[in-house]
Amino acid sequence: MNILFGPVNSRRFGKSLGIDLSPSKKQCNFDCLYCELEPAKTMQSYENVVSVKEIMNVLKGSLAEHQDIDALTVTANGEPTLYPHLFELINEIDAIKGNIKTLILSNSATIDTEKTQKALMRFDTVKLSLDCATVRCLKRLDRADKSISIESIKEGMLHFRSKFSKALIIEILMVKGINDSPEELEQLNEYLLKLNPTRIDIGTIDRPPAYKVEALSYEALREISLTFDSSLPIYIASRKKVGEKPSRYSNQEILDTLKKRPLTQEDIDVLFDAMSKERLVNLVNNEKIKTLNSSGYDFFVLNF
Repeated sequence: MNILFGPVNSRRFGKSLGIDLSPSKKQCNFDCLYCELEPAKTMQSYENVVSVKEIMNVLKGSLAEHQDIDALTVTANGEPTLYPHLFELINEIDAIKGNIKTLILSNSATIDTEKTQKALMRFDTVKLSLDCATVRCLKRLDRADKSISIESIKEGMLHFRSKFSKALIIEILMVKGINDSPEELEQLNEYLLKLNPTRIDIGTIDRPPAYKVEALSYEALREISLTFDSSLPIYIASRKKVGEKPSRYSNQEILDTLKKRPLTQEDIDVLFDAMSKERLVNLVNNEKIKTLNSSGYDFFVLNF
């Protein structure tokens, strides 16, 4: 069993080592249409459980070999919060990690439970998925276990956010024709304004999915990002399907664009031609624009 994977170099987290809490098979309470793993029946608890001792023995050996790890990412072939000993595990990790940061990637399905929240509170960064804001979308896209409701997820997130002061990142994976409708986006926008996460990552399918569903282009994701309130810290996480050529922006158009939605350097590289990039640099030098870091990403924003 490959409990650990990596290390890999991450621009956001440095040298990151992954911990897979379900290395033997997919164990999940979702069966998402876009999942890169084979379709599988949803479950409410793990059938195969790796002991905390086994995980820690492997982790200690790896950390002894790789003494420059910056981050430990807890995930799973499925949903890591279904792991029954998560709180015990993060306590064990905390005892040996030193200055290494911890991150967990969860689908949010159990975020309404005290047990999950207690464990997640111990992480330095929590990344939660929220593909849908409506009942119909959750059933259609995430294909959640019947024990899960979208309202319990949303209420659980709000409760968790009220007491979690560290980095909370929300991930929305957009699928063409399913969760990209104006109605669904409006519901997501309304909820995210209440939640006030540290950052919101909007992406799309970038690996072969379990079912026949379609990805969106970067341009489509960019248009979607503009439908959200400008106060929301949105990062477009996918640029693989860029089709349009860079455009030329005047100084005022650059300012107007950033007023609607802050941009990263990756966005600039996609959207701006060479002359527009020079204008952006001049605006930064003249202090009309500044950079603002949000959980590892630098955004260009207006300097009010």
